[in-house]
Amino acid sequence: MKVRLTLAIVSTFFEETVLVVVVLLVLPRWDIRIPMWVLILGILAWTAFSIFTYRIGSRALDLKHVVGLHNMISCKGEVVKRLAPEGVVRIRGELWRARSDAGEMNEGTEVIVVGQDRLELIVQEDSGV
Repeated sequence: MKVRLTLAIVSTFFEETVLVVVVLLVLPRWDIRIPMWVLILGILAWTAFSIFTYRIGSRALDLKHVVGLHNMISCKGEVVKRLAPEGVVRIRGELWRARSDAGEMNEGTEVIVVGQDRLELIVQEDSGV
């Protein structure tokens, strides 16, 4: 994380330096003059944008990824397409093919993953205990 933060600070400083050089040295050669207050406002906006994107990017990079179905065991979800005995469940915001190991289940039933068969989850009704 420290390396990522350091890189973010250095790159933002570099980008703002380029912005200042362009506004103060390059544009006046073409008779384009930008008031100093616009330059300062632009630097502040760029800094705010950089902080915002750094925070959003850091959250995305810190998310725990599902590496395989073995991580799904004991996860709770909800039936979104009737299990009779096969259907679809939503777990961790994702839709998965599933099979009930105890008969039919209707939409909205809370389930828990108890196993897997290739890319299909095996679920049973969550007793809430």
